Amino acid sequence: MVIWVNEQIDPSGLLYSCIACCNEDQAKDCHESFEQNLTEEQKSAGWVARMRTVDSWDDVPANALKLD
Repeated sequence: MVIWVNEQIDPSGLLYSCIACCNEDQAKDCHESFEQNLTEEQKSAGWVARMRTVDSWDDVPANALKLD
């Protein structure tokens, strides 16, 4: 099983928001939304939108919105 994890991370490295799902298309849409929701000022300050995969729900951050 592949779980797609989308994260917005602030300049200090703290996880600001996270959504995890098993559907790749849904994950790509989420990543695009996370990217678009970051302002140029946030990007300049070091905010990032990151998409990654994990193999287990145990590897998904606890505060994530988990879509099955």
